[in-house]
Amino acid sequence: MSEEIVARLLGDKVSLGPEALSDLYEQGYFGRPKGKGLALSLVEAAYLLDRSRIRVLSGKDALDFRSFFQAASSLEKGFEFRYVVYKDLRERGYYVQPGRPDFRVYPRGGQPGKSPAEFYVLVISEREPLALKDLMQSVKLASQMRKKLMLAIVDEESDITFYEAREKVMSGLMDEVKENGMATLLEDRVVLWDPEASRRLHECGFFGKPVGERLQLSLVESAYLLDRGMITLLDRAGGTLDLKGFAVRAKLIESDFDQKYQVYKDLRDRNLVVKTGFKFGTHFRVYKQVKGPGKVPHSEYLVHTVPEDHVFLPPVLSRAVRLAHSVRKLMIFAYVGDDVGYLEIKRLKP
Repeated sequence: MSEEIVARLLGDKVSLGPEALSDLYEQGYFGRPKGKGLALSLVEAAYLLDRSRIRVLSGKDALDFRSFFQAASSLEKGFEFRYVVYKDLRERGYYVQPGRPDFRVYPRGGQPGKSPAEFYVLVISEREPLALKDLMQSVKLASQMRKKLMLAIVDEESDITFYEAREKVMSGLMDEVKENGMATLLEDRVVLWDPEASRRLHECGFFGKPVGERLQLSLVESAYLLDRGMITLLDRAGGTLDLKGFAVRAKLIESDFDQKYQVYKDLRDRNLVVKTGFKFGTHFRVYKQVKGPGKVPHSEYLVHTVPEDHVFLPPVLSRAVRLAHSVRKLMIFAYVGDDVGYLEIKRLKP
């Protein structure tokens, strides 16, 4: 084993002399060359100190692991969680370097400077809310740099669950359907009265739920068909409803109707089939293609709509992704702003 190399704690960095370059950087890719020496981040220094690879001085005092860890925790917010993740990834055989948002991880067999990083890593605590806008900044950064984004969520027992987060392009294979029928808004759903129109809309577009020879439509389905001129919609008094008037009534029934409808419309316009995801605790289950009522496959996606200012709670996020995985679907979060965007989050096993 190599002798301990002397390091000095200077602010939130740890500085080492020239002797550290060959022993730590060239062999293990720890730290970054700085001047004639080496600069370590606090998590790198803690990892090496715990393995007796370095000896850390603060002024004239040598710090043991406990003292250094406590000092680092006070100097760097979230240090404890980053250390747990850094240690775990290093012990799995990955080269890990500090970077945006927290770390860069190189593929097994890859080396910094000789191969590109595979993942950018974002570390969060299970108790730390995660704003969608902050997550999307990291997702977009990783995408721009042609990397994958790894979410490392550390729970209260310091176990780590890894996820991959990425923007998703949604597209399906359904053909366009053309139809027109008379329908009525009754309570919280719409009934399409014409048996032939009901049959064609259900068989060719997988719209609605047949009840006898008539089709019952959800609010978002009805709005979409109304907007496309595929139904004529009346209220119970026989008055004609346009899309704007229907949306006003729909919002009284379903407070998040506008948000759900924007996502529903966007998915349908992308040639996907969209049905309720109630049984899975999400807004929609989504199919790439349904060839007919007798040939309904498993849906490929669960889609839940969220506003642009949404804040994820890690336990809720974990439940949604785990449930989607257990039923062999991908969990997609659709966020609504000027346009509709899609975020896929799935379990990752490093």
